[in-house]
Formats: sequence, structure tokens, C-alpha cells
Amino acid sequence: MFQTIINAWKIADLRKKIIYTAFVILLFRIGANIPVPFVDIGDAGLIDSTASTFLNYLSMMTGDAFNYGTIFAMSITPYINSSIIMQLLAVAIPALEKLQKEGEEGRKKIASITRYVAVGLGLLQSTAYYIYIRNKGFLTKSDAGTSFTGFEAVFQAIVIILCFTAGTALIMWLGEQVNQKGIGNGISIILFAGIVARIPTEAVMLFSPTNGYPARDERYFFLSILVVAIYLFMIAYIVWMDNAERRIPVQYAKRVVGRKMYGGQSTHMPIKVNMSGVMPIIFASSILSLPPTVQMFISEEKITGTFWEGFFKVFGTDHWVYGIIYFVMIILFAYFYAAIQYNPVEMANNIRKNSGAIPGIRPGRPTSDYIGKILSRITLLGALLLSVVALFPIIFTQLTTLALGEGKGMNISLGGTSIIIMVGVALETVKQLESQMMMRHYKGFLD
Repeated sequence: MFQTIINAWKIADLRKKIIYTAFVILLFRIGANIPVPFVDIGDAGLIDSTASTFLNYLSMMTGDAFNYGTIFAMSITPYINSSIIMQLLAVAIPALEKLQKEGEEGRKKIASITRYVAVGLGLLQSTAYYIYIRNKGFLTKSDAGTSFTGFEAVFQAIVIILCFTAGTALIMWLGEQVNQKGIGNGISIILFAGIVARIPTEAVMLFSPTNGYPARDERYFFLSILVVAIYLFMIAYIVWMDNAERRIPVQYAKRVVGRKMYGGQSTHMPIKVNMSGVMPIIFASSILSLPPTVQMFISEEKITGTFWEGFFKVFGTDHWVYGIIYFVMIILFAYFYAAIQYNPVEMANNIRKNSGAIPGIRPGRPTSDYIGKILSRITLLGALLLSVVALFPIIFTQLTTLALGEGKGMNISLGGTSIIIMVGVALETVKQLESQMMMRHYKGFLD
């Protein structure tokens, strides 16, 4: 990977793209440390770092911006949720499905609608976040030491909510600029930068003898070493899973064109085991974030001792029900994403148009059914392999809680999601760099 980056740096055009991407990441990190007016959270932060909650998930995805009420506190999550909603609606609404088939112009219209929906979701989440920090008492007060009232309170709320919403729009624009002028997928790069920024904090939490976990003893040191070993194994496992593929053999018939004979060779059609990459993880996490977002609108006093307290507790990232729902949604989104990417009928028609056939399978519908069956099995296998990484940290957190006692377990329930996103984005970016270098070094038929 490092050799690929070094080789890409030697090419002037790619060097400019890498520098541009790095500059956008720098802007993101600067914005993630600029506090919003009228918000005074302090150095301790908003969130209990040892708790496995949705707020910790948001803090992880935003590079701690959410924890300190900065401009980019909402980060890119509203845009991700908007993309999910638009992809789901495109299947259900014929007008959107028609736009998707209109080529570049249709995609531009859908992208424009997605942006508006993202800003709307950003406004909703910003409002929820404002109510949450207001209930926690993290807003600046008047000179008399009391909270603002009347017009001043309304003005304070408008400024805070609009600043958070503007941060959402700005970071969405930065991601699109990376797509056009930089390297890699802009949304994924920003997610990657936010997660990497949290690594030093997580490392301190993991190995510090006094901070983070209550009533530490010598067992935590050995558990911390075990966690690091597991994470390294997970990285190797994800790289292996990303490179795994199922190859469908294809035999092309010989055909004569003019005085030359073409075809007759045997080849294969590769299908990646993890064809959807990190998207099922991101989609499932984003959907599961909706109930906790609603919870932020409600004060703790109103839900304590009611049905809703148990309902919202289920969506904590260390709860076993959350793990089951997470598992099911990863599989569902893996199938959904595979259905968008691959069309067995179209693949079968392309093979037949090129005078090809799968050995032992008749052309036409039998070929499409055969490809569809393989896609279904491979998608299930890929989703299960992805779920192992996503769910193991949650299971590990539960096991350490049972072994060490309530409140003493090691909270690494978000580690699997972080590693999958980091490694997946790194691999995708390196592959894009390799393809860009290949295009620039390719010698045409005239050379």
C-alpha cells in the first residue's frame, strides 16, 4: 500500500489529487475543533467514553466533533442517511427509478434531491442535538449566571442549530469536491479521517491504568493486549475477505471475422465475496441511529421508569438485541446492495452476445438463473463474513462484562465497525490509485 502511494506521488497529476485530498482532510479536522457559538461543553466532553451508546457511535464517526459541540458535530451522517433513503425510494417510486435510467442527467437530479434531503436531516439532527445539550446544561449563560430566556433564548437556539446544519452542508460539499478533484470516495475519506483521529484517544483509554474503566486491576492489561492482537487479526481477515472472489468459468466460441479467427479461449467472470464493501455496515449503523436520535428530543425524566426507557436501551451498542438487529440488517443491506450492482439477466445476455457460455449451462434463462443462484450464495457468505467482524467486539464486550462484573467490561463494541470502515476505505483508495496509475502508464496500440 505504501509503495503504491509512493509511486503515485511521483506522478504530477496524482500528486495534486493527493495533496487536494489531504487539504480537505485538514479542513475537516480544523472544523471539527472549532466550537459553535453559545455552546460551552468544556474539556471533559459531552459523552461518558466508557459507555456503549449511540452518542459514542456518533463521536467515533465525527472524530470527536460531536463530543465537543463543534461546527462539524453532525459530520457526514445526514448525507449517508439521505443516500440510503434515496436508494430505497428509487426502488419503490417509479419516477425516481426512471430518473436513474436517464443516464448522467438523471443521476444529477437524484444527487441534487439527495443534497436537499441531507440538509433537511441535518436540520432535524441539529435540533435534536441542541435540545440534548440544552437539557445537559452546556449552553452559555447570561452575566447573571442564568439561562437565557425569551428572544435571547430563541436567538441562541437559531444560531446553534443553523451552525450545525451549515457544518453538515459544508462537509457534504467537501466530500463532493474530493470525488471530483481528489482521490477516493469523498464521503468514505471523511469517515476514515474521523475514525483515525479517534485512535490516540482510544489507545489511551485502553492502556491507561487510571482513566476510562472503573476499578481497574491487572486483568485489564492482559485484556488490552488481547484486544490489540484481535484488532490486528481483524485487519488481516478483512484484507483477505476483500480479495476473495468466486470465479465463474466462461467459454467463448470461435468465430471468423474476415480472414481472422476470434474467440475460442476460456476465461472467467470474477465475483467478489464481499461485493458491497463497507456499505452494509454504514447503512445498518445509520438506520439504527434513528431511535437514539428521537431519544435526544426527550428529557431523561420523561422516559425514566416507562416503556420507552427499555425501548431506547435496546439500541445501545452493547445490548444483545442491538447485536441481533445489526446482524439481520447487515445481511439485508448486503443483498440490497448486490441487487443494485449485479443484474443476472444482463450478465447472461452480455455473455451470449459475445458468443460465450458457461460450461454445462444452456444460454439464456438457465444461465441467468445459475448466475443469480451464485450471487445469492456469495452475498450471504460475504454478509456473514462481514458480520463476524462487526459483531465480535459487541460479543467481546458482553463476555468481559459477565466476567468482570456490571460496569467493568471493556467497551470495544464499536471497534469492529471502525476497523471495517478504515481498512475498507484504505483498500478502495489504494485500488483507485493503482487504476489511475495504470491508465497513465498504459501504452496504446500505436506505441
